[in-house]
Amino acid sequence: MTREKKPGFVIGAVQSRSGKTTVTLALLARLGRAGVAVAPFKAGPDFIDPAWHRTLCGRPSYNLDTVMVGPDACRELFHGRRGAALGVVEGVMGLYDGRAGVGGPGSTAHLAAVLDLPVLLVVDARGMAGSIVPLVDGFVRAARGFVLAGVLANNVGSAHHGHWLQEALAEAGLPPLLGWLRRNPALALEERHLGLVLPQDQPAPETAILEENLEVDVERLLAALPAAPEVPLPPPVFARPLLAGAVVGVARDAAFCFLYQANLDWLAAMGAEVRFFSPLAGQSLPADATALWLPGGYPELHAAALANSAGCWAGVRAFAAGGGPILAECGGMMALGQELIDTSGQPWPMAGVLPIRTRMTGRLAGLGYRSEVSGVRGHEFHHSTRDPCALPPAFTLERGDGGVRLGSVRASYVHWYFPSAPEEVASWLRG
Repeated sequence: MTREKKPGFVIGAVQSRSGKTTVTLALLARLGRAGVAVAPFKAGPDFIDPAWHRTLCGRPSYNLDTVMVGPDACRELFHGRRGAALGVVEGVMGLYDGRAGVGGPGSTAHLAAVLDLPVLLVVDARGMAGSIVPLVDGFVRAARGFVLAGVLANNVGSAHHGHWLQEALAEAGLPPLLGWLRRNPALALEERHLGLVLPQDQPAPETAILEENLEVDVERLLAALPAAPEVPLPPPVFARPLLAGAVVGVARDAAFCFLYQANLDWLAAMGAEVRFFSPLAGQSLPADATALWLPGGYPELHAAALANSAGCWAGVRAFAAGGGPILAECGGMMALGQELIDTSGQPWPMAGVLPIRTRMTGRLAGLGYRSEVSGVRGHEFHHSTRDPCALPPAFTLERGDGGVRLGSVRASYVHWYFPSAPEEVASWLRG
């Protein structure tokens, strides 16, 4: 069968915990085995699902978000980064859940409309029979600016159950059930306080297991997608190399792993050379670093090792004392403090660059989009708090954590999206 070239589709869901990620991973595996080149994307400010996408597809997954990234940039990223491949966008939360309203900015529905892509709806069908009809009917009626092209059912008990759901939707004249994932405990992905456990930190479901439990006809699925004209690739962006000659040392390991791929691409586009180092491994800073970026991650899970990373932290302290610019986000900020207090109340000494102390709370302490007065956008999501201190704020925000600033060190709980305001972010890293 000759496949018509189609840009791709969005995988939405009825609600969070419907099984979006597991269904997405199974579908990525099946498409790959069918010889379909796939470019993965993730809706929303998420670091963990893109890591799983990369594991399955072998290529970076980019975040798309109509609030943080912006509609135009989402279009450019999607069409520019997918190339000739089929773009598969995993949604966020429920299909119509966003910053406000029903299907408003930040929602999967709004992103689908902006990208002009069809949506495949994931429904958790455990214990469900005829109720799938009014459920899907309601989601179809609420669609604005996009087509709900089909349904993917999760937690299906048997082939008979799957066919029953398929027939019910067909008889009601609703979008077809294009496939289902059978209920199997072996497919469960472990979770912790910031979402799914990263693929390197848990045994990943084997591709064979994902595929064995997925019932889908790839040709039928692709045929169900509405035809859409190919969108020409956007012209190259000839931005000024705002960081030409800069060498940015970037902390990256299991404790500092929350990095948007677009931020790394942006640093390269701005002319900076990126050098990674691992505080967990006690690695020294790049000798010629002109700036440091400590992204977020899980310092609380590696507090003992970080407390023993004396050599690395001595280098960071010396860099800060010499006026070197440092940008620290969330977990990176926690690591720059005097102490990190874990959920058991145990204090662990950290780098000692900033006179602050952070403590894990065991509950959500901050969540939401953030925007700096300069226009830099980002997102805040953490389960720790910072003790009050006398340092001035590092950023001016309408809401959220303005952070702390000491000399050339800027630190806060916000994960910033660098391309949202290139001139300003470049100024942070130039010092």
